Amino acid sequence: MTVLPLPDISQFKLGALKFTVIKDGVSIIDKPWEVFGVNQKPETVQALLAENFLPTDRFVNSYSPVIIDTGSEVILVDTGFGAAMREKGGGRLAAGMKAAGYAPEQITRVLLTHLHGDHVGGLMEDGKPSFVNATYIAGRVEYDFWTDPARAGTPAEGNQKSVLANVVPLADKITFVNDGDAVIGGMTAMLAPGHTPGHMVFHIESEGQQIVLTADTANHYVLSLQQPDWDVRFDIDKAQASQTRRRIFDMIAKDRIPFLGYHMPFPAVGFVEKIDTGFRFVPKSYQYDF
Repeated sequence: MTVLPLPDISQFKLGALKFTVIKDGVSIIDKPWEVFGVNQKPETVQALLAENFLPTDRFVNSYSPVIIDTGSEVILVDTGFGAAMREKGGGRLAAGMKAAGYAPEQITRVLLTHLHGDHVGGLMEDGKPSFVNATYIAGRVEYDFWTDPARAGTPAEGNQKSVLANVVPLADKITFVNDGDAVIGGMTAMLAPGHTPGHMVFHIESEGQQIVLTADTANHYVLSLQQPDWDVRFDIDKAQASQTRRRIFDMIAKDRIPFLGYHMPFPAVGFVEKIDTGFRFVPKSYQYDF
């Protein structure tokens, strides 16, 4: 008998908001130096991993959509892979929602940080919207980039097909936002480009407490944070992505506020402090248990 593990979920309160982080799945990827620090020697990347007590030949990448329950709205930020990864053990958002006591029809709004497949794959199920009562928020720059016919025949074509299948059918329900726009009370969109041209982060404040949803600004808690200037294979504009990493995490470190990074080690929430080369990640423990 095949027994599926229970979905991984983590819940905490911040001000008047209830957060539920859901692990959509994980990927084990070989040769970290082919993803992070691609402008460095492989042994330089391996040395940094070893210094941080991590394997030098592979890494684990996790995916963490989050539900924000305001009391009047149930907001989902990013949607994971959806059905495309279920055979490989991913696409666990729906199961995680059920374990947390939420049904898809309860989602009132879906925020999309950017339009890569591991963030938008769960928008549709069997060709139909997964969240039938939801409206959507996406960055105008991001949507225009991925829907531009100029992407055809380029390395971006594969992801464009995902956008055409999962995002474009919902276009009439999407509110497009730009840098600095208010999403709802206490939530502000901030343009954080580089990973993709219209990549967004969201600054959230409730009852004097703050958190930043950094999405893919940094995709590894050591390699991208301790060395923010190292090039990352999946960043479309690598120089701009490095500048954005420093800008966003300088702000987070200065203000000593938590962040939720989509690919940080589950439950994906922590803090950063400045170090000589970049930032040190400090995972959340019991700060929000009281």
